[in-house]
Amino acid sequence: MKTKTLVAALMVCVAQLAHGQASELARPDAATESRLKGLAEELRCLVCQNQTIADSSAPLAHDLRNQIREQIAGGRSDSDIRDYMVERYGDFVLYRPPLRPTTVLLWVGPFALLLVGAGVFGYAVRRRRVATQDALSPERRVALEALLEESDGAAAPGSMKKGART
Repeated sequence: MKTKTLVAALMVCVAQLAHGQASELARPDAATESRLKGLAEELRCLVCQNQTIADSSAPLAHDLRNQIREQIAGGRSDSDIRDYMVERYGDFVLYRPPLRPTTVLLWVGPFALLLVGAGVFGYAVRRRRVATQDALSPERRVALEALLEESDGAAAPGSMKKGART
């Protein structure tokens, strides 16, 4: 009995979601939809953060699109709607935020991280090269080269000892 109730409740929830999406798609005004599309491609989905609200299927993006439709129907200009969204959600809502003192990190940050990464990589490579060159003292290097020459002579054909494995 409990499972049937649970399934019924789940079906009602799914039906509500479908109804919410249908209300967005049931507005055929071409001029409003064209303006909405232009504005929605400039605004970031605050849930997805890597999509515009035009591309996002998140419930918040759906609500924002409906708010934009209402403002368009109310006679507000595109810049008024953009300003309203920035006032409400901050510069982050803009997919291309303006260069301001508060957004400098958004514009300069990726390049600064790239330069820091390149500097750390260069430092690590240089340090590793120096460490391998300075690892052996000159006396130790001569001794190792002498050992290598001896082992080269021992490995020559005909100098193998009997019973030695190959």
